[in-house]
Amino acid sequence: MADGDEEYVEYVTARIPALRRLACLLTGDGHRADDLVQQTITTLYVKWGRVRRADDIDRYVRTMLVRTFIDERRRAWSRVRLFAAPPEPAPVHDAGVEDREVLRAALARVPRRQQAVLVLRFICDLPVDEVAALLGCSPGTVRNR
Repeated sequence: MADGDEEYVEYVTARIPALRRLACLLTGDGHRADDLVQQTITTLYVKWGRVRRADDIDRYVRTMLVRTFIDERRRAWSRVRLFAAPPEPAPVHDAGVEDREVLRAALARVPRRQQAVLVLRFICDLPVDEVAALLGCSPGTVRNR
């Protein structure tokens, strides 16, 4: 294994839980979150030679993941549906389920960039400037969303 590959494997192994947590918050679905993380770390591998020289690798990779999430709807495969209606979910008996469902439903009604802003800003508790840098927009835009 090349020296850069070892660094990549070490980095990804350490960061997968945090990336998956962010992806779950963005998508609201563990399976879609896994796909999002997989796509992000695959792209990361291709760009690793350049990324490993970045000042803040975590921020760079988080930006990759968020932008992949935002761009996901533009891809043709995202419009493929296997069922006319989704199957009924199994009942879950958890005290916080109702709140999570209300939050997930509210997030689903806003555009993806706004979803990303809300999740990064209020659930991940990132500062406005960092959210703006992740999304490639101004801090004022983040505040307005």
